[in-house]
Amino acid sequence: MDATRRDRLTLALAVWGVLVAQVFLYPGVADLVTALGGEGDLSDGMLFLVAEFAAFVTFASLWGAASDALGRRTPLIIAGALGGAASYLTLAALPSLGAPFVVALAVRLVGGALTIGAFSLAMTMLADLSGGNGRNMGAAGIAIGLGAALGSVVGGRLSTFDPLAPLYAAALVLVSVAVLVATVTDRAPDATRVKFGTVLRRLAAKPVFGIPFAFGFIDRMTAGFFSLVGVFYFRQEFGADAALAGGILALFFIPFALLQYPMGTLSDRIGRFIPVVGGSMLFGLSIVGVGLAPTLLLAAGGMVVVGVFGAMVAPATMALVTDLAEPDERGAALGGFNVFGSLGFLAGFIIGGTVAEVVGYLQSFLVVGFAEVAIALVAFRAVKRLDPSQPGQTLPSAD
Repeated sequence: MDATRRDRLTLALAVWGVLVAQVFLYPGVADLVTALGGEGDLSDGMLFLVAEFAAFVTFASLWGAASDALGRRTPLIIAGALGGAASYLTLAALPSLGAPFVVALAVRLVGGALTIGAFSLAMTMLADLSGGNGRNMGAAGIAIGLGAALGSVVGGRLSTFDPLAPLYAAALVLVSVAVLVATVTDRAPDATRVKFGTVLRRLAAKPVFGIPFAFGFIDRMTAGFFSLVGVFYFRQEFGADAALAGGILALFFIPFALLQYPMGTLSDRIGRFIPVVGGSMLFGLSIVGVGLAPTLLLAAGGMVVVGVFGAMVAPATMALVTDLAEPDERGAALGGFNVFGSLGFLAGFIIGGTVAEVVGYLQSFLVVGFAEVAIALVAFRAVKRLDPSQPGQTLPSAD
């Protein structure tokens, strides 16, 4: 195995590890929130998840711009992973200290600010590799999907054993991420190093990034929706326990993960337009189908379909970001993508949770599903114009 492929695998494992650690907490979030002094209802569960993603939104681009300015990514990833591990261990210690729930929310904010550095910059290091943006972002996508799939299954099992067990497991995984990344060659373009503020200004001066950022927002909104509302939906409407709810989430994440790499590679060959626009429309309609399913078996089958269509969209959207970015602004560009993605997660938690509580679960599925369809219709022409397979554009090469 050559150095590029080895580093691609190692970095994909790092991205996978961060997602595993994050998703460990989702299936048993109600029990964990109760153990940390909150109410085990949808509202406090939403607050617990929102706190982390609020920090993601604030710090993702800052980590990326810092790495572009320094011309180094590896030490920042290690610092973020180890800091995230420390935050999980701190959370696990809070019940024995008698700390109120608000302290847990504060720790989640700090932990999110650190963990997003490891996640976003590991993706950026994948983008630094040769071999085609679709292929590299497909590797990131399969890592994200498999991490979420394993995290949802194992996290559900761990939470039935002890609500705090997912926290210890998450800390162990993030320490392993730090060790893994230390073995990777840092390919940040330090020969073209620019100042931190310059990177952010250049990124802000390119509104064209708004197109893939908008798709990233809507796609991650769906993931956030299923991570919170989906778990409560399967538990309350169909009587599933935390372990079964985690298994149903995995039915979405497994095909979503396994198809990312081939879909990303395919987008290098056929362009970004069909996977992004066509995939988003099918993705949204399949989400609505899950909400309409009358039985748990049909809903679980619908989750598989959602995963398949989601895999069409994600790697092509991330690849479009790297198509548009210059090498010395790649970290900030992918950081910006993760900012919008984190905002999408927040929207999935808040909008989905609010609609589910105020109106009903079916209506929340309709809102999220048709948002996917709407972004595809609105951005149809813009994506076609940006597609690197169109005349006058150059598609990234694949090795």
